[in-house]
Amino acid sequence: MARHLITSALPYINGIKHLGNMVGSMLPADVYARYLRQTGREALYICATDEHGTPAELAAKEAGLPVSEYCAQQHDAQKAIYEGFGLKFDYFGRSSSPENRDITQHFARQLQKNGFIEERSIRQVYSLTDARFLPDRYIVGTCPHCGYDKARGDQCENCTRVLDPTDLIDARSAISGSSDLEVRETKHLFLRQSKLQGEVEAWIDEHGKDWPVLASSIARKWLTEGLNDRAITRDLDWGVPVPADTWPELAAEGKVFYVWFDAPVEYIGATKEWANAAQEGDPENRDWKSWWYEAEDVRYTQFMGKDNVPFHTVMFPATQLGTREPWKKVDYVKAFNWLNYYGGKFSTSQRRGVFTHDALEILPADYWRYFMMANAPESDDTSFTWELFAATVNKDLADVLGNFVNRVLSFSRKRFGDAVPAGLEAGEAEAQLGREIAALLVEYENHMETLQFRKAAQALRTLWSAGNSYLETKAPWLEIKTNPDGAALTLRTAMNLIHLYAIISEPFIPASAAAMRSAFALENDTATWVTADEASSLSSVPAGTPFTVPPVLFAKITEDDLAAYTERFGGAETAEA
Repeated sequence: MARHLITSALPYINGIKHLGNMVGSMLPADVYARYLRQTGREALYICATDEHGTPAELAAKEAGLPVSEYCAQQHDAQKAIYEGFGLKFDYFGRSSSPENRDITQHFARQLQKNGFIEERSIRQVYSLTDARFLPDRYIVGTCPHCGYDKARGDQCENCTRVLDPTDLIDARSAISGSSDLEVRETKHLFLRQSKLQGEVEAWIDEHGKDWPVLASSIARKWLTEGLNDRAITRDLDWGVPVPADTWPELAAEGKVFYVWFDAPVEYIGATKEWANAAQEGDPENRDWKSWWYEAEDVRYTQFMGKDNVPFHTVMFPATQLGTREPWKKVDYVKAFNWLNYYGGKFSTSQRRGVFTHDALEILPADYWRYFMMANAPESDDTSFTWELFAATVNKDLADVLGNFVNRVLSFSRKRFGDAVPAGLEAGEAEAQLGREIAALLVEYENHMETLQFRKAAQALRTLWSAGNSYLETKAPWLEIKTNPDGAALTLRTAMNLIHLYAIISEPFIPASAAAMRSAFALENDTATWVTADEASSLSSVPAGTPFTVPPVLFAKITEDDLAAYTERFGGAETAEA
């Protein structure tokens, strides 16, 4: 059986992330990893903060902190929020780690050895005011393609086109705002991607044919336009240093590797961090290299927003291929479109939209987890609105699932006490329900296996709805008047549904699933998943099992709540901002 390696695009270090970042990478990766673990597969979910590059230095400068201290603080802050969202990483590392430095430098040496790195003199923007060369993100200006006037020197946030700093119109320093710039000659290392284009194309032809259209189309667009040689070093104080044993002159000048060269390597680096942490803290000897080097038994799945696709499907595979070493390359790229805010982009820089720390302050994580997966931007961009959020929470979570759990357990306790009632043997209605649940479970599993999260959420909701339909048909509140044993059977069956829901809902709503499951005092309740046969029998919670009624799982979002949220975060008018 294959081992499953899962990574999600590394969240950048400069500030708390918004819901769009969460839904496009880390959350679906967590849902998938949880599902794999529950169904008995070995899964390793690795992520980290991406800590190098210009924005980290600028954010640290603005905060008045040394960049290393700033990054350490931000890493801890982000990690706490992701734990609040229930993200169950096997390891959450840092791209500034010694492990990533060593592996990145190893990659560079191998590429140099194989003729894929070349030292070139280039003409680069120099700020007379700041008395330094300006790396790409230290320069802002107008995008020559779309006219966006706050484009960065490496990529336009508006149209996502990759840029060279010298492409910008009316360029100015991001440090001082000065336009007193000139172009001077300096030396940098270039990755000779043009020499690797054929190999990358052949690799994508073989491995990318089953990727989602979004991922494969972006990768092929880049290949069609042609791979250009790309500078992989920068003039920065913070980053993975160019190794002096290979490039002494550039090392003496303080050159560091471009963040997009070392960041993907951190997937490997963080896995080594995971292994080293285990060796220090517990007796388990984790073999990090078996996941990445000659790892033929590993299936590797990456999760990312569409803006990250070129770097992961073209640039990093080119880097791996150029090492001429058997590093594990991605098998499946799950790419996501944008989650927008009332039709306008979420924006970290402009503080537009709902940010993850604010989300957890307002409502528990499961509300957000379910909403984002039920509305995941898989086939197209989707839009967050408070009205849609409230409708999803109220209808699916509060009315369908939460109400079912509460009324079954509350009514049974009121009429039969604090143990699961016995009643009659299961009849045709229960057999029919079992067949329906088993079929729906297979549908849910199929969508999870193929990483179709919106469809999986729909299938899960349909499973919840089946319990409500059964309850409405049997109507135990009426049945108990003439047939108490029949009503007991109905409630016992419904309680088995609650236990089943607790298990299969865990990837989407782990905290609520745990609350549902803990309602039953079952001995040896160690099941991690439910087979179709077990689902159809609906007998995992036998009569006589003690139970408790948990607090309300999901409170409805009221009109007053909506008014407060839109006043705090803005509504439709923010799309025009």
